[in-house]
Amino acid sequence: MDTVAVDRFEASRGRLASLAYRLLGSAADAEDAVQDAFLRWQAADRTRIEVPEAWLTKVVTNLCLDQLRSARARHERAAGEHLPEPLLQGDPMLGPADTYEQRESVSLAVLTVMQRLAPVERAAYVLREAFSYPHAEIAGILDISESASQQHVHRARRRVAAERRGDDGQPDPASARRVVEEFLLAATSGRVDQLVAMLTADATAVSDGAGLAKRLLRLTDRKQIATFVRAGFRPTPAKIRLAGGAPVLHVAHVNGSPAVIAVVEGRVRGAVVLELRDGLVAGLCGIAAPARLARLDAAWQQHSPESPPVASW
Repeated sequence: MDTVAVDRFEASRGRLASLAYRLLGSAADAEDAVQDAFLRWQAADRTRIEVPEAWLTKVVTNLCLDQLRSARARHERAAGEHLPEPLLQGDPMLGPADTYEQRESVSLAVLTVMQRLAPVERAAYVLREAFSYPHAEIAGILDISESASQQHVHRARRRVAAERRGDDGQPDPASARRVVEEFLLAATSGRVDQLVAMLTADATAVSDGAGLAKRLLRLTDRKQIATFVRAGFRPTPAKIRLAGGAPVLHVAHVNGSPAVIAVVEGRVRGAVVLELRDGLVAGLCGIAAPARLARLDAAWQQHSPESPPVASW
């Protein structure tokens, strides 16, 4: 394949990877889909492709839809959802973040909601909200009518709005960090009542059970959430052995939201991502499964974090 064709594909690689990540919730699977698209681009009769960017978008979208409809995906949904793969702020796979809709479409909360949407609804929503495709183009990509595209996006927006917990905007980083540090102090000091007071009335929490649970753990009661958080942040010899040492607790941004990152000897061992609303915690997402932390861990090796609020657990 000539260098012009390679360069044209590489110019679209970042956008395609961001699209695939939003659809699949997995950076590793997104990279596989983009590589598969490259092989198809390589084998295609490119003289017959009038708009390469549109052709590549359709190929990647359909590769992702095939995976979402696969037997493996159906088995995972039947066995219990897995959490999306978290990405550290600055990761190019997060893609465009100029508008509220673009930022929201890559939040862990919305990626989790999208796991419960039909594949074509998920694709229509992502193409419209994150990449601003008109319905006519979405219809062409998904081989549906324009009215069907509008209906899919409408249903997806309604589902996302029904489960939205965070602020309708981008929180101030300094204010968000203060809230997270206060929450972390309450969690590590055992002040359950203070934790309850820092949760919104409709707060929710989801966790993969330190990477050990077969199904996601979901909580909707404030007192239960506070008790669960306190238990999770209480140091014990068993937890330290499981983590490979006593973690340092940092504050960072993951998928556009503030998060607590547990680090042992420079390696990420867990992340708790928070959704904030009006200075309170409206949602928590705890991830410790090693397979879900690989890319976050790799990015952390290149990261220069601020001083941790908890340097000794």
